[in-house]
Amino acid sequence: MDGPSPGPSGADGGSSPARIVVVGDIVTDVLAVLAGPVAPGSDTSAEIRVTGGGQAANTAAWLAWRGCPVTLIGAVGADDAGRSRVAELTALGVRCAVRRHPGTPTGTVIVLAGQGERTMLTQRGANLRLTPAEVTATLGGTPDAAHLHLSAYTLLDAGSREAGRRALVAARGRGLTTSVDAASAEPLRRVGPAAFLEWVRDADLLLANADEAAVLAGPGTPAEQAHALATVTRHAVVKAGAAGAVWAAPGGAVISTPARRVRVRDVTGAGDAFAAGLLAAWVAGAGPTEALDRAAELGTEAVGVVGARPPADEPR
Repeated sequence: MDGPSPGPSGADGGSSPARIVVVGDIVTDVLAVLAGPVAPGSDTSAEIRVTGGGQAANTAAWLAWRGCPVTLIGAVGADDAGRSRVAELTALGVRCAVRRHPGTPTGTVIVLAGQGERTMLTQRGANLRLTPAEVTATLGGTPDAAHLHLSAYTLLDAGSREAGRRALVAARGRGLTTSVDAASAEPLRRVGPAAFLEWVRDADLLLANADEAAVLAGPGTPAEQAHALATVTRHAVVKAGAAGAVWAAPGGAVISTPARRVRVRDVTGAGDAFAAGLLAAWVAGAGPTEALDRAAELGTEAVGVVGARPPADEPR
């Protein structure tokens, strides 16, 4: 990878895996996996679960499930939901640098999932309370960190934007590599692609799905979009769901991974698992082809379970 690289031996040169710091959202998902199209004004059958969610928290959970040391920086309410979300992540092996905010609810997302898509109704809650000082303090207290991964939801909300921007600057100042997940197409449209790309300029890696890439890079093939985004960040990955993914590297090289036939139960959190698989491999020293393969493996695992978190069996 271009720029500072933690390599496979960790930031301190020892034999332990490199620690990844993830910054961003922690929410409660109220997940409804629909049996068919929504019947407006009437009833639609669904399998409904209340689980942990949030792009950053999901990625951290999948990283921990893969055995990668991971610290999550975020914010929850001083409520039962916040305590449950932190307890779930801690049980998975995530080191939580999470502040509880009295008087502000833990974020909640209602997810309507079905037919390979999901629609989200979002209350950001305490996620908006994340501060630059909290990010800086945690980075300063994490000497084994090698990489920082930022959920762009932190940048897309005005209340947490400075924390997100500080995270990238502070990480680079400490010699960490950085990555950003573009998060969601509609919020990207609202803030404007030019502003967002300026905020993430010079990050080592930008991940975007097909809809997000269309907002940020305009129409084109995934390869063309990834190449355009890689003129802003050093590397760019465009995820095309079941059609595979494309990685654009410095100098114009483009690497693609083929489509995979998989049984899909629920796509919620699949992109977050994909990011975790990619980062765990890349930060350990893998090249783009291997990192994309590991990402696809974890994404496939994710679509085979209901909910955004790893399956409740032994870690892989």
